[in-house]
Amino acid sequence: MLPFRDALLAMLGIGLVNMLVALDQTVVSTALPSIVVELHGFEYYAWIASAYLLASVVTVPVFGRLGDYFGRKRFVIAAVIVFTVASVLCGVAGSMPFLVFARGLQGVGGGMMVGTAFASIPDLFPDPRARVRWQVVMAAAYGIGTAAGPSLGGWLSQHFGWRSTFLVNLPVGALALYFIWAHLPHYRRERAGDVRIDWMGAVLVALVLGGFQTFIEAVPKDGLTTGNVILSALVAACAAALLACERRATHPIVPLDLFRDPQLVTLFTLSVLSGFVMFSLIFFAPLLLQGGFGLSPQQAGLLATPIAACIALGSLINTRVVIHMSRPTAILSIGFGLLVAASVGIALATPATPHRYLELSMAAVGIGLGFILNNLNVFGQEIAGRERFGITTALLQSTRMVGGMLGTSIVATIVNRRYASGVEDSLRVLGEPVASAWRPRLADPRILVDESLRNSLLMELKRAGLEGPALLDAARHVLVQSIHIGVVLTGCAALAAVFVVRRISHITFRRG
Repeated sequence: MLPFRDALLAMLGIGLVNMLVALDQTVVSTALPSIVVELHGFEYYAWIASAYLLASVVTVPVFGRLGDYFGRKRFVIAAVIVFTVASVLCGVAGSMPFLVFARGLQGVGGGMMVGTAFASIPDLFPDPRARVRWQVVMAAAYGIGTAAGPSLGGWLSQHFGWRSTFLVNLPVGALALYFIWAHLPHYRRERAGDVRIDWMGAVLVALVLGGFQTFIEAVPKDGLTTGNVILSALVAACAAALLACERRATHPIVPLDLFRDPQLVTLFTLSVLSGFVMFSLIFFAPLLLQGGFGLSPQQAGLLATPIAACIALGSLINTRVVIHMSRPTAILSIGFGLLVAASVGIALATPATPHRYLELSMAAVGIGLGFILNNLNVFGQEIAGRERFGITTALLQSTRMVGGMLGTSIVATIVNRRYASGVEDSLRVLGEPVASAWRPRLADPRILVDESLRNSLLMELKRAGLEGPALLDAARHVLVQSIHIGVVLTGCAALAAVFVVRRISHITFRRG
């Protein structure tokens, strides 16, 4: 057991890594509408999130496994460096495709951090009760990052441009690098024989997940075309090849024996559902507030702040109560129940809804996530046992990111398709020649976010003798309806998780 001072300094380093990930997610999500305005390409909206998540999904288990074999400290240091360099590339991006590429590289660094830094906590604290108590540091760091993120992202985006929202990672990354370098102990387990990393498995995981995401986005847009049918067949073939590869691999990237434990499978399922809900709300709440309700980036950031602040509050409450509960898994049911209630509140919100009710819904999201995120890791580590700490923690993070990737892709597809068809229906009353002329302009959601673009369009509509404000109000109404449909879907995912939690057997915290 480390002395208190050494444990605190090491946890500060891991906490700053956690803050770096949280700050990036929340700051960038608030700036997304502004990014789309400048770089164009609304069709890439979901890929700004999905590129990060897809890269993270692949790298988390790879470096989780490498950390088990060679020690985690060196990989945490490399992860912070890669993440901060990628943040600079995001900040200087001149096009949406380059930004998506830079976000993918950032996802590699984020996956390395998640797969190694978070798995260092069981090394520091073998006793699960001590581990739960020390989660206060993680909760505080995550809370600061997420609480500052929305308002900071809105303020930076409004006053200094969206590029500053990526560059804010640099000082936090430098501080995290110092604490990790100077104070995180280097634990390295003894191993017998050579270690062969399953690179083929990693490539197949990337192909399966990337192909599946592309299929999800393409089918609602184009239908079951020949190309999409071929794509689905390729995804299925890669999935079969992945299973065969992992059965043969001496050190598989996805150990199939973990999936024979029904308790771990249940936790992985809950992790997917939590990621689906969390990332969908974090990335589309700002679009609802700015594009749908007409708020400024700073106003939207302030309204979204309770999500972040209450994640920390929920985590702090959790650390106090969960170790004293006769059935600790009940805290997961409470957390997912709060997410259901919050999704209902957001789905019923309109531009006329008082802001305090919106803040209440956002707070329920944060407290619910605070009851869920850390507990999934601790419960998984207790079920898996010490010899599988690293890979179990990595797979829990990976499955959460898979859920986030699926959530953002599915919700983005719903929003894009529903918005385009809704605008087309609204213009149909003007007659086909007029509707055809204005459809491309009004079908671009940027007009609902960019004030200068919107004012220019209003002047053109006025010169054409059309009621511009009425058409824009109709477009806003359609966007709000589209996002509401996506939020209802996230609520259904949270409700499903409430029932899935019941499949977890009773868990007791063993002393390390």
